[in-house]
Amino acid sequence: MCGICGIIGEKANNKGSLSTMLQAIAHRGPDDEGTFADNNIALGHRRLSIIDLSKNGHQPMFSADGRYAIVYNGELYNYKSLKLELQRAQSGGGTTMAYPFQTQSDTEVILAAYMRWGVDCLKYFNGMFAFAIWDKEKKELFIARDRLGIKPLYFYWEQGKTFAFASELRALLKSGLVPKKLNTGALHYYLKRQTTPSQHTIIKDVQMLLPGYYTIIREDLSPTTQKPYWSLKDIKNQPEDTSYEEVCTNVKHLLYDSVEQQLVSDAPFGAFLSGGIDSSLIVAIMSKYLTKKVDTFSVNFEEDQFNEGPYARQIAKQYDTHHHDIVLSLKSFLSKLPAALNAMDHPSGDGMNSYVVSEATKKEGIKMVLSGLGGDELFAGYPFFTRLYKLEKANWASGFPKPVVGLPAHIYKLFKNSSSADKLIELMNLPNWKTETTYPVMRSALSSAEATSLLNVSASLADTISLDERFGILSRLTIDELSSYLPDTLLRDTDQMSMAHALEVRVPFLDYRLVEYVVGLNDKTKYPVTPKKLLTDATKGLLPENIINRPKMGFTFPWAMWMKGELKTFCEAKMICLSKRPQFNKDNVQYLWQSFLKDSNKTPWHKIWHLVVLENWLTENEIDG
Repeated sequence: MCGICGIIGEKANNKGSLSTMLQAIAHRGPDDEGTFADNNIALGHRRLSIIDLSKNGHQPMFSADGRYAIVYNGELYNYKSLKLELQRAQSGGGTTMAYPFQTQSDTEVILAAYMRWGVDCLKYFNGMFAFAIWDKEKKELFIARDRLGIKPLYFYWEQGKTFAFASELRALLKSGLVPKKLNTGALHYYLKRQTTPSQHTIIKDVQMLLPGYYTIIREDLSPTTQKPYWSLKDIKNQPEDTSYEEVCTNVKHLLYDSVEQQLVSDAPFGAFLSGGIDSSLIVAIMSKYLTKKVDTFSVNFEEDQFNEGPYARQIAKQYDTHHHDIVLSLKSFLSKLPAALNAMDHPSGDGMNSYVVSEATKKEGIKMVLSGLGGDELFAGYPFFTRLYKLEKANWASGFPKPVVGLPAHIYKLFKNSSSADKLIELMNLPNWKTETTYPVMRSALSSAEATSLLNVSASLADTISLDERFGILSRLTIDELSSYLPDTLLRDTDQMSMAHALEVRVPFLDYRLVEYVVGLNDKTKYPVTPKKLLTDATKGLLPENIINRPKMGFTFPWAMWMKGELKTFCEAKMICLSKRPQFNKDNVQYLWQSFLKDSNKTPWHKIWHLVVLENWLTENEIDG
C-alpha cells in the first residue's frame, strides 16, 4: 500500500510540483520514496512495504527491458499464480518470452502482465489497486483502478496543457497546478449524501477515475475517455434451479478463498474485530488458515451504551486470538477529533471511527489488517434492504392519489414530528416505489428540498440510478450500495483515515468473484429472514447464536450532545462561515443551525455535521468560492 502521483505536460519539468505532491502523501508511505522524470513526464511514489520488504520493491519500478515505468498503490492477491504463468513462454502468432523477474513483488507482476496482455491484463488481476504505467516508446500513460474502487485515484486535466494524478486530492491541491475552486455543481449532491459521486469531487475540474475503469493519456494530451473493463451491471444471474445448500457451499468456498488469498503479507498483520457478524467471520476464517494467533483489534468505550467489547472478547476467546482491547472514554475520543478532521482528504460526514481504530492498531506495530467492510452491502445487512424490498412489492399502491397514499405518513407525523417522519412522507410522495427511486431518499441526510433551500446554486449532478430489472430487488439495492455509498463514502473514508497512519486495510467481502456470485442470486435465496441469513448459513458453526442475532450497534456516539456542548463554538463558527459563502443561502443555513440548537427532532445532528465538516475542509485547504 502506497501513495502515487504524476504529471504529464510541460509543467512536469517543474520539480517543485512533484516534490510538493510527494510531501503531501508522505504519510501513506513512510518506508521509501522514489521519482522518475523524462521529457514532459514525472512520476512519484511513497512506499508502505507489505510484500517484498527489500529495496527491490522500490518504485518507480522499471520493466526488464527498460521500456515501462510503473507507480502502484495496492495489493495483487493472486500475484504468485500470475507470476508462474508469466514465467512460462507462450507460443502462437509469435513466441512470447517468459518474463525475467528480478523481485518478489507484486508490482513487477503487474508490469509483466501489461507487457504480455496489454489492457486485458486487468481481467487477470484480483486485488485492490490504482496504478500508472508509462510507455517510453509510445509516450503514453496507462492508468487503472480496481473493480470496486477500494483504492482511490484523483486526476486533474487542463486540456492540451497538463494532466496530473495522485492518490489523494490534497496532493493535487498542493501541487500548484490545480486552481483551488469549489465545484458548485457538486454541492447539492454533497448536502444530500454527505459525499460526492464516484467520478466527481468537491473541487472544480478534479475527478476520480471510476471503479473498474482505465484510461490512456498520451504525451500530447489529446482527448481520451475512461473505459470500463468490469461492471456490476454486466454480472450474470445464477441458475434458478441451484439448491440452497449448493449456494451456501459456493458462498463459503468463495469467502474462504478470498480470506486465504488476502493473508499474503511479508509485514505484521491482524484484523479489526467489532464482535459483529462480518468482522467475527473474517477472524474465524483467518484462524483456520494461520498457524500463529491472529492479532485482533477492538476499540471500545468505558461507557456501557457504546461498548461492544464483550462480543469482541467472546470471539477472541473462541478463536484464541492475540486480542488488543483498546479502551477509550468518550472524552478521549472527542480529543482526537481535530486530528481526524485534519487527516480528511475529501470532506465526508463519516470516518471518525476509522481514524481512531487505525491509529490504535498501527501503534501496536501492525502494518496491515483485514476488515469486515462490505458484508452489510453484499448480504442485505442494513434494515433498509427489507424496508425498500417491501415498499417495491407494494408499488401497485403508488399509483393511488397522493393524499391517500401519504395519509399514513401524515398521521405518523402528528404523533412524531421528526426527520424520519419527513423521510417517510418523501417516500410516500414519490412517483413510484422502485428501488432506483427510493434508494437515494433512504441514503440522504437532507431531502432534495432541504438541500435546495440551503443553496443559491442549482443542482447539476443527478442523484438517479438506472438499473436492469433482470436483477432481484435485493441485488439492485446491493448494486446501488456498491456503486455509490461503498466507494463514495465507506471505502474513501477507510482509505483516507487508515492511510493517515500508514495502515493498509483489506476487505475480503469485496473480492469481485464473491460479489459477482452473490449479486447474481435471486431474492428468495438471500432474503435476510434472520440477520444476513445466507452468510451465516454458509458459514454455519463459525459463530455462536448470540453474535448472529444481537442488535446491530456500530459506532454510535452522542454527537448531538457534543455539538451543543464541547463542540458548539467550533460548529457554530463553521456554520456562520459556510452561510457567508455566496453559494449558500445565509438565512436558511443559520435557521437550520438554530433549529438544531432548539432540540428540534426535525433537525438531528447528522443534518448539521457534514456541513460543519465541509466548511472546515474548505477553510483548511484554502478553497475559493
